[in-house]
Amino acid sequence: MFKSNRREPEEINSSSMADIAFLLLVFFLVTTTISMDKGLNLVLPPAGEELEVNRKNITNILINESGKVLFDEKPAKAREISRLVSDKLRKNDKMIFSVQTHSRTKYSDYILILDQLKIAKASRISIANPDQ
Repeated sequence: MFKSNRREPEEINSSSMADIAFLLLVFFLVTTTISMDKGLNLVLPPAGEELEVNRKNITNILINESGKVLFDEKPAKAREISRLVSDKLRKNDKMIFSVQTHSRTKYSDYILILDQLKIAKASRISIANPDQ
């Protein structure tokens, strides 16, 4: 009788789909740059090594929970720390800066002070335990 003009739907050849996916994956892996966070560049002393330090070679920097800073027991603005540290280092190049925080000090305030020390090129930094 009548022949059906219906054709079977053509299939999409999916055999090369895996190859294409793999090539796209390789392309994106090769062209993507991986950002390396530098973090804090601190050189820590070997374990168990304790040295006696003269009190006149230590400057205390205290940060309270609201971000207020005491520099040698005098109030100071966080953004002025680099200038104060530079002045101290000009007078005594063996100065050690002891950074002490409250247990509820914001991390951003702490990092701001460490950045100010880095700007002033302070290489001797002591990180004290909170509330001790």
